[in-house]
Parts: sequence; structure tokens; C-alpha cells
Amino acid sequence: MTTDIWDAPLSETTPAPVAGPSAFDAERIVAASVMARPDLIDELATEFDPADIQDDRYRWVWHAVDEIRQTLSNSEIRWQAVDRQLQAWRATGHMPIVPLALDQLARLYDEAQTSHSAAAYYAAQITEASIARRYFALGADISVRARSAAFNPETDIAAAQDALDNLVRNDEATTPSLVGDIIGGALERAITPPTNENRIPTGFIDLDGLFSGGFAPGQLVVVAARPAMGKSTLGLGFARAAAIHNNIPTLFESLEMGEAELANSILAAEARIGLHHIKQGTVDDAGMARAARSTPKIAAAPLYLNDCSTLSLPMLRGRVRHMIRTVGLRLVIVDYLQLMQAPKAENRQAEVAKLTRGLKLMAKEFGITLVVLAQLNRGPEQRTDKKPQVSDLRESGAIEQDADMVILLHREDAYDKESARAGEADFLIGKHRGGPTGTITTAAALHYASFLDMAAT
Repeated sequence: MTTDIWDAPLSETTPAPVAGPSAFDAERIVAASVMARPDLIDELATEFDPADIQDDRYRWVWHAVDEIRQTLSNSEIRWQAVDRQLQAWRATGHMPIVPLALDQLARLYDEAQTSHSAAAYYAAQITEASIARRYFALGADISVRARSAAFNPETDIAAAQDALDNLVRNDEATTPSLVGDIIGGALERAITPPTNENRIPTGFIDLDGLFSGGFAPGQLVVVAARPAMGKSTLGLGFARAAAIHNNIPTLFESLEMGEAELANSILAAEARIGLHHIKQGTVDDAGMARAARSTPKIAAAPLYLNDCSTLSLPMLRGRVRHMIRTVGLRLVIVDYLQLMQAPKAENRQAEVAKLTRGLKLMAKEFGITLVVLAQLNRGPEQRTDKKPQVSDLRESGAIEQDADMVILLHREDAYDKESARAGEADFLIGKHRGGPTGTITTAAALHYASFLDMAAT
């Protein structure tokens, strides 16, 4: 004769083991403990998620206690009240499982551990078992992907790395801080000028002054302009300033220029050699002497160049994660945003919105500065002064929303060769979260593949 679930001993109704570790004993004790001390639900909130409880019956006990305590002020919730709540949910179809019976709840109640330390100990066991099961499942998924004919090393490995990072919740990021614990840091920062340890110099004195010493960790910086204004040149200038002149590990992701073009531009800028002479192979002896003096410093710089044909968020995330661990990466520059492979969405604007949000979260999570070059629409060309505005950002307002800084690049001589400001370039700071905006004027030495700091000269 088959034993009825309502009459069976509690141990005989434990679900059959599933793939991966389980912690059914700990789940039973935690469910019992919140019955005896409902306030444990609040005490465990920042370190435990009831969704990690594998046995549905114990998880519904937790939810029942959480529901009942909203209206009852007693220090404990007896099993009879829990039974009534479970049966009510069962009767209305709210609960899709057969709950524990009244006598099972009574026996469960006897296993309660009412101290926070004890309940937290068993809750930690549940969390670890849940993470282990997800880890086990991820391994199985990786194995299936690896055997698939559609296996793509770049995207599949990056996706697996991303999933591995997300196995453990970042509890610290969701735990509020008491202002008294952090105000001391603000006082210390008020009298301590930033250094290269917590800022990345841009290579422009006035720009560094506007940005309190340079780019900061966790920032998403957008450099935007119309085509042929010098976006790539400026992005490479930021990379040179960080890596060659300040020894800051930097990654330059180029979706437009190849490695040879990038190397040509770096040499032209650092040795003050005409870029066209390098391309034509007509550099004179004086230029080669300057190149010889500049090359050792360039070669020793922690500047990494990648001329990728496609670049997605998972691919970039995997590369950044690896380089943070291996070389201490601090600055990433992407040339340029609209050429990146965006996550699928209902329309292009939504795709770009997902892309920029992902980039911002990546910068914040890894504590790096992420500079993204972007194209503007034709708005500037329709205005008399041709000056770009933040609203000209192409394809999505989410770019402006997610960026901490927006630098708009403008050259008057791009529209008027006879301009009185020929050879000058303006960096229009259209957005600066938490800081001032303004206009920085530089010299556009594009034949040297660089912008020159007029404040320095």
C-alpha cells in the first residue's frame, strides 16, 4: 500500500536528489526557524534569498510566515496559522504544490533555531548549495555548447564567463551604507588632490582641470563628432596619454582602423612625423632620428591594440575581465559605438540603449574608465554655426543618459577652409555628471595624427 503524503514521516517526503548539491536539512531548519522567529526574515534579508530554497514545500512555509507576519504582532507564528495560510493558497490555486500537512508542520516547528547566528549558518548552507547547483548546470551547458556544430569560441566562451560572474550575487552592492561610515572618506578627499592612482590623465591640461585630474574609475565617457572630425585621433590621443606617458594599462578596440594604421598614427604623434610621410615611406633622416628616440618608450608602454571586425558586449566583457586580472587594465577605448554588435531588441534605438547601458554597467562593475567614440547625426550641418549638441547623438537618447561625460569634437575649418580659426579644435563638454561643462580649445595637428594642448604651449 502506498503511503499517503499527508501521513508519511517528514524524512520520507523529501524530494529525490537532483543534479548538483542539495541542503534539505538546512532548508528544513530555516523554514522552522522563521516560524518560531518571524523577524529572522528581516535579519537574513541582506544575506539570503528564499528563492535558493530547493524544496518547494519549505519555501512556501517561508512565504506563508512572511505573509502572516504582516498582520500579526506575535513573536512567533504557530504551525496552525501557517497551515491555514497554506491551505488558503492551495484552495485558490495560488500554490501549485501539495504543502506540508498540519502534523508535519508541528514536527517541523520543533527543529527551529531561534538565534540569528544559527539561522544564518544554515541559510549560508542553502545559498552555497544553490550556487553549486547553478555551477553544475553551467558546466553541463558549456559541455553541450562545446559539442554543438554552432559553437563559436568568441561568443560562447564570453557568454560562459559572463554567466560564471553572475553565479554569485553581489550582496555588497545592494547593502545600504550608513552615511556616518562614509563621510570620513569625503573629508579626506576634500584635502587630497587626485593622483594617477585614481585618475587617468587625458593629455590636456585644461581638460584634466575640468575633470578634477582626469577620467575617474567607473565612468562611461562618450566622444562624439561628425565623420572626419578626428574622433579616432582624439581617442588614440587619450590612449597615448594614459599608456605611453603615464604607464596606465590601456586597451584600444578599433572597429575602423587596422593595427598598421594605428601604429602609424602613434608613431606620427609621438615622433612628430608627418603621417603622410610614414604612409609613403618618405620620412627623412631627422624624422627617423626622432622616431628612434620615441620608439623605446612606445614599445615599453602597456598599450594594447585590437583591430576587431566584430565586437559585442560579451566579447568585450570577457577581454576586459581577463586583462584586469593579468595586466591591471584601467582604461578601455572603443572606436566606435555604432559599429558594435548590439543586443537584439525591438528596434535600433532599443538596441543602442541596451548597448550603452551594458557599457556603463561594465565600467562601474570593473572600476575602469570606458571611453566610447560615437557618430553624430546631421544636426550640426543644418545649423549656421555648425556646432554639435548632445541632442545630435545618433540613434538613441540613451547614449546621453548613460554617459557620465559627453565630449563633442568640433573644427570650424572642417566647414570653412578660410576660417580665422583654421587649425583649431574645440572640445565641447556637453555633459559632465557632477561637474562643470565648458569648451576647451586645442590645436588640430591632424598631419601628426594628434591634437595639441594649447594650454601647455
